[in-house]
Amino acid sequence: MLQVNGVYKRYGDLVAVDTVSFRVEPGETVGVPGPNGAGKTTTISMIAGLLAPDRGEVLIEGRVAHGDSDPLKRRIGLVPQELALHDELSANQNLALFGAIYGLKGAALQHSMAAAMDLAGLADRANDRVGTFSGGMKRRLNLAAALLHEPQILLLDEPTVGVDPQSRNAIFSSLEELRRQRKTLVYTTHYMEEAERLCDRIVIIDHGKVIANDTLEAVRRLVPQVNLLEVELVDPDGAAWCQRLRLVEGVDLAELEGSLLRVTMRDLTETTPRVLGWLHQNGVAYRHLASQRADLETVFLSLTGRKVRNA
Repeated sequence: MLQVNGVYKRYGDLVAVDTVSFRVEPGETVGVPGPNGAGKTTTISMIAGLLAPDRGEVLIEGRVAHGDSDPLKRRIGLVPQELALHDELSANQNLALFGAIYGLKGAALQHSMAAAMDLAGLADRANDRVGTFSGGMKRRLNLAAALLHEPQILLLDEPTVGVDPQSRNAIFSSLEELRRQRKTLVYTTHYMEEAERLCDRIVIIDHGKVIANDTLEAVRRLVPQVNLLEVELVDPDGAAWCQRLRLVEGVDLAELEGSLLRVTMRDLTETTPRVLGWLHQNGVAYRHLASQRADLETVFLSLTGRKVRNA
């Protein structure tokens, strides 16, 4: 559905996006998390056609869009990070304006407006002035405006920045409904829990480069030291056997501290049964198990660093 091939963008001495490549299949939701200044918004702007890459290309359904008027661009809807709304107009008047830009009119426009407002959960405020809306309601209306022309690909650039928890959940519900409709979503965020909740695949961008591009489970395995199995033993009986446990396939490290055995591994699902089987075969009894795996925030910080970015 969407293919980004080696796009590159420089501003003077600053390389904002450095040969970024990824693809999005039909109906897939791809999360693009990254720190401030990582190049996420510039990448989204090039996909949307708002910026021309210095080199590389963006393919929509296998073709490059040529110019602003190319009908291929109607396959894309954009939810920008900055609100694109007029506070002095009502919600319906805002949508009518955007619908007219898309060439919608008459019954088709009214149908699209009603459907978008329903999805955003704002039907009861359709005739209210946008200036009276909360920040979260404006974010939801921003989403509704991007859906009027029924795009197949929706680009969302940090759509929940600064919203209250209720509006955030409403936006999530809207996006989950779009997923059920098999829309293709590209979702930039610096909230890792959002990417974990919504996305099928993760493309982490830092300093303009892709540093991870895979399914959520595969990206978690990039930091194996926090995929941890803890086993409370009945009788440790020394630690001589611990060295042999490290030879079990999938085990990265096995350490014994008192009666607590800690085993780090790349894949909890695959390796845990092997470890427990090995303990049973070697007569090592245990009374309690606990496991923890790397969440996306841990992976993100491990890959991008923990230092605060000011740009």
